[in-house]
Amino acid sequence: MPIRVDHGDFDEWRQTIDDALARVPQETAKVVARGALNIKKDAQRTIRKKLRGRRSHLRRYPYSIGYDVYQGLRGPTADIGPDKNKTRLQGPLGAIVENGSLTSAPMPHMRPAGEREAPKFAAALEDLAAKLLEGR
Repeated sequence: MPIRVDHGDFDEWRQTIDDALARVPQETAKVVARGALNIKKDAQRTIRKKLRGRRSHLRRYPYSIGYDVYQGLRGPTADIGPDKNKTRLQGPLGAIVENGSLTSAPMPHMRPAGEREAPKFAAALEDLAAKLLEGR
């Protein structure tokens, strides 16, 4: 007597996985862009607080902080930080502001912003995976 196997549930599950995989690059890019925006805003807020009340030569520096999202072979990535290409004023001062120099104390703002965003970013990726696998 031949054995009959019902593929109905398996085929439906396979289709759900295929649909999810097709949407992963685009949806992940949205999560990466949101995380980059959050880090940018947090870093700007942090450096503004540190500069507040001081007579500072860095008043345009927070405006130099930006981000770019790229779709690479391994998925989306983001570059976040001050624009060093002179298209934004004071962007080239980013490393000195963050790490300090012989004559100025460090004012960390980029790394702490990234560290604060990391758990939120991981949770957003987990939510995305669940959403895609549930077919929402």
